[in-house]
Amino acid sequence: MKPPVKDLPKREAGLGQGPLAQLNDPPRHGLEIAGVGLSLVWVLLILVYVLVTPPGSETRTLGLVMTLLMVFLPIALIWAVVITLRSIRELRAEAARLQATVDAMRSSYVQAQGNGMKSSVERKIDEIAASTKQAETVLATFTSRRDASLTVPSADRKAALVSPRAEPTAEEPTLALGTPAEEFRPPLLVADFIRALQFPETPEDKEGFRALRLALEDRTSSKLIRAAQDVLTLLSQDGIYMDDLQPDLCHPEVWRRFSGGERGRSIAALGGIRDRTALALTASRMKTDPVFRDAAHHFLRTFDKTFAAFEPNATDAELADLADTRTARAFMLFGRVTGTFD
Repeated sequence: MKPPVKDLPKREAGLGQGPLAQLNDPPRHGLEIAGVGLSLVWVLLILVYVLVTPPGSETRTLGLVMTLLMVFLPIALIWAVVITLRSIRELRAEAARLQATVDAMRSSYVQAQGNGMKSSVERKIDEIAASTKQAETVLATFTSRRDASLTVPSADRKAALVSPRAEPTAEEPTLALGTPAEEFRPPLLVADFIRALQFPETPEDKEGFRALRLALEDRTSSKLIRAAQDVLTLLSQDGIYMDDLQPDLCHPEVWRRFSGGERGRSIAALGGIRDRTALALTASRMKTDPVFRDAAHHFLRTFDKTFAAFEPNATDAELADLADTRTARAFMLFGRVTGTFD
């Protein structure tokens, strides 16, 4: 098992037990002792050879040279081997000491994680997840309730979305189950539709939640609201918020050409988002995150269909108001990234 972190200073001082304590023990001199022993044995052998060999005058000089070589050359080789082995032993000890230090640091990190200590990045992710969950809970609460005290303004009764007429040949036979409940619900007004695309500003924004509830009750607008909520939540994970983006103003006529089916550079003025950081982060995540990419393309398709149903009944002022909503800014951002306006 790995040594606990609290014992690390003690073992580095040469106390206790474990890998670090063993590595800090005084070095053994076995190699040096072996080298001295071999050297002495070799010298004794040479002395025995000199004493046993009979002297000869003609080979005295040559014999002296050979004797010196026989004495010192093997001794030099022995000590070269001793020094090499000692260096190898020191390197292995240093490697083992470093490995023990790394293991101790890893154990410290794991223990810190177990005690609930998290990095700033993890805390930030937890905060984002908590705020997202809270927002979804609030939306679900207001979607399922009706405020009787809040009345719909009667000044403008114009419907926000134009319902396409079904062709007689394309109609499917209906079952005798009575009139659907959607037929009795009043149409979504233009002002409520635009206010819902902006989403509530604060938890106390009763008018914003009322408009959002009405938009979620409409089958067509609810698809856009939910798609916009998904992409806005995903963008917030990268620190991209629509309130921080300031798009360039665009003439309502360009929006009408977009509703009519024009694409490319003729409607390039719609891509009014110029924030390089937001564009770069969004483009990078589009390439690396398939869930983010699918949500973005679904949002663009839904915005295209819903805006085509909204534009015929909208005035130029209402188109300008819609272009200033969070949902429209998200459309401009994703349109620039996906090349809709190129």
